[in-house]
Amino acid sequence: MIPGNHLRKLVVEHIQYNCALAMLDVHDKHGWESCPSIKNILLLDSEGKRVAVKYYSEEDWPTNAAKESFEKAVFTKTQKTNARTEAEIAMFEGTIVVYKFVQDLHFFVTGGENENELILATVLQGFFDAVGILLRGNVDKKEALENLDLILLCLDEIVDGGIVLETDSNVIASKVASHSIDAGAPLSEQTISQALATAREHLARSLLK
Repeated sequence: MIPGNHLRKLVVEHIQYNCALAMLDVHDKHGWESCPSIKNILLLDSEGKRVAVKYYSEEDWPTNAAKESFEKAVFTKTQKTNARTEAEIAMFEGTIVVYKFVQDLHFFVTGGENENELILATVLQGFFDAVGILLRGNVDKKEALENLDLILLCLDEIVDGGIVLETDSNVIASKVASHSIDAGAPLSEQTISQALATAREHLARSLLK
């Protein structure tokens, strides 16, 4: 059983604080080792096919074939479990996988075998809830594919290079939408559709650079 949101938040804040201290001292080996590291975040459909994925550990999965093999295997291992009301945890191929399902979407977050399960669960819940906000509650494969650019931006706001940046779903969704904010205009002055539309434009421009 994964502890509640409040306890998870306290643990994450403590570890992120230690990571911030480690960043100030690059020689603090122990501090860096205590920083949580995410190996991948996966969003698959109900058949195990990719919707959106991000890998942060090329050593574990050096080729696209290796990545696809992992996705197929982890989907097969978890597809018959009941992870719709609460997130579940599985040990798999030397990793810890935390996962949760909704409609025809399967959310996964993977860490090393010694990673803190609370961190992984908090990252998963942050991603899960942020997607719900961005899709305005219509969380299914069709909506996810139609808003894939927003989901990819969402992933970028959560983890960078395996290091956890943010786990608060409201903050994550606001940062995705903030790409659209005009010259300091507060988010509250925009409609969500305006914010998300401009976020897409921002992503398109960044891909063309």
